[in-house]
Amino acid sequence: MAYPTFQTYSTTQNLETYSIYWLDAVVNNEGNMITQKKLRGIINQLLTFVDAEEFLERVRLIEKGDLTILIVSGQLGRIVVPEMQNLEQVCSIYIYCGNKKVHLGWSQPYSKVKAVCDDPDELINTIRIDQKRRCRIEEPIAMDILDRTSTDLNGEFLHYRLLIDALIRMKPNEQDQKELIELLGKEYEGNEYELKLVNEFGKGYESSRAIWWYTRESFVYRLLNKALRIRNIEVIFLMRNIIGDIYKKLLANQCSKRVTVYRGQIMSSDEIKQFQKSVGSIISLNSFLSTSSKREVAQEFAVQSMESCSSSSGSVGVIFKIEADPSVTCDSKGDNRRPFAQIGGLSYYGGSEAEILFMVGSIFRLEDISEDKSVGDMKIWMIRITLCSDNENHLRELYDHMKSQENGREETNLKSLGLMMWKMGKFDLAEKYLLRHLRELPPNDPSLGAVYQCLGLVADSKGDYDRRLEWYKKSLEITTRTSPSDYINIGNTHNSVGEVHRKKGDYVQALKSFNQAVSLFKEADDENHPRMASFYGNIGNINAEEKKYSEALNFYEKTLAIQKKHLPDGHADLGSLYNNIGLVHYYLDHDDVALEYFEQSRTISLKALPSQHPDVADTYHNMGLVYERKGELEQALKLFKKSQTIYEVALPVHHSKLLDIRNIAKRVQNKIKSK
Repeated sequence: MAYPTFQTYSTTQNLETYSIYWLDAVVNNEGNMITQKKLRGIINQLLTFVDAEEFLERVRLIEKGDLTILIVSGQLGRIVVPEMQNLEQVCSIYIYCGNKKVHLGWSQPYSKVKAVCDDPDELINTIRIDQKRRCRIEEPIAMDILDRTSTDLNGEFLHYRLLIDALIRMKPNEQDQKELIELLGKEYEGNEYELKLVNEFGKGYESSRAIWWYTRESFVYRLLNKALRIRNIEVIFLMRNIIGDIYKKLLANQCSKRVTVYRGQIMSSDEIKQFQKSVGSIISLNSFLSTSSKREVAQEFAVQSMESCSSSSGSVGVIFKIEADPSVTCDSKGDNRRPFAQIGGLSYYGGSEAEILFMVGSIFRLEDISEDKSVGDMKIWMIRITLCSDNENHLRELYDHMKSQENGREETNLKSLGLMMWKMGKFDLAEKYLLRHLRELPPNDPSLGAVYQCLGLVADSKGDYDRRLEWYKKSLEITTRTSPSDYINIGNTHNSVGEVHRKKGDYVQALKSFNQAVSLFKEADDENHPRMASFYGNIGNINAEEKKYSEALNFYEKTLAIQKKHLPDGHADLGSLYNNIGLVHYYLDHDDVALEYFEQSRTISLKALPSQHPDVADTYHNMGLVYERKGELEQALKLFKKSQTIYEVALPVHHSKLLDIRNIAKRVQNKIKSK
């Protein structure tokens, strides 16, 4: 099994959406250093440049979704502003110069130039006022459109929902709170304003004030929303207490009646085109969503956004009209994981009952998109969406099965989180959380065997087979000593030990371990247990590698029979099995049959897993082998390149699969050149 990958925190990454880039030949003189300090109280990340080429190169590398405010001197502004005007990630430009009149003239045609200032206080105050507006109307909404005709986002959608649900069920931990404060201290080093808030948060945060902190103008909103938007798991993990506390407050104050709410926003013309093509599709909300029951409030934001944009910027004003019925928020078991509530009394600003906040993970149906004729001459789009229940999501059956596998109602811990990270293909994070859990357990804890088992799975995925065998032996020793009747976990570990021997080429020892696992389940009269599918599948793999293809297919049929009893259609394990069956037919020179199975595998994997997952890469690799043998070298190379791209994201740099696919791609390239 293998699963999605997500972005993680690094020390060079901006944890907030906004940054300031300042270009000036004397940017770091004494006066400007004082101004920089004050500006960081508005936008924390501030980078300075004295060279225009270095500046341009760095701006072009800003990640999609991040937004940058530029401050440029008048002289250098003449060089860089024309190009910056057309960059989506640049939202505003400020000319800071010694002669306003000179630079007002040439800069007027550029709509992103918001002001020309010759006084530092004027510059600071202008940026402060503009930024309050920008944060609401320009920051991207974290939404994914789940188009039934496209499977690219399905895996991310499924596992992201599982992750948020699991983190909500995890106990608060003082160590995590300490790590969060340390991270914030590093992020805001030198920023006196934010560090004061960090200190206040560290000493006085209470779960009852989670929404108060979230709505306050502080790092909480900025960091949390960006982490949720880009799926920065390490930051989300450290802020999970806030997410869980907001969830509890929304649940306790859930709206009791159907509501109609609005949100004004700026969007790109490309996003509008995507919405137009996707009417009837499901939209997944990947962060919290703040709305207003007053249409005029949303309209004002939309109009403001359009007034601040140029006609050539590709941005448009949007009003979301959202219909939300509280009766659809509970699942079939009565759990409400997606509450929405009026938060006026809980907000930092208090008072108004107009603000309604939706829980991260809410899903909506896109009903309609059209031009809004009620705003006058200004072109504003109206997007109508309706809150949906999980039952309306076309991936519901698969999600419910995966949720049950994760013990969806039980409290989670670092072991279950580590296992989830492994399933997501985030192996370093999985190892980090599992090792930490290991350190926190007493030496004779009965759950140690399961933790060692999980660490073995991670070591295998990283290609460290010796380390994996070490973990499994520890797991087997502890489990057989502390729980000798636990045939399920003991059998699983024998199976895992067998997998290590198989990958090391020791088929005799591998079969011995697999058969030990099978015998334990047969002795317990549990031959149709879902784990038996894995045992039979691994025996089939041994037979395939020993070129006993008919025996391999026989065991794969046994595997498939058990899986179909226990797994929903579209489960990732079915995709893996079809891939293996396709390989056997490839070895038997049944190219067309092999391709049929590989296509089934790819279709299932892209439904159940993210598009950049090792299992998907495996199938692309195998399809490429078929096309190479058929002489269709261009198609083969295309598939090998797809496989290589995924491996480079998901696997360690020295992993054997990555090294192999690079050699294969070079081989096919040479064949094409020599034709």
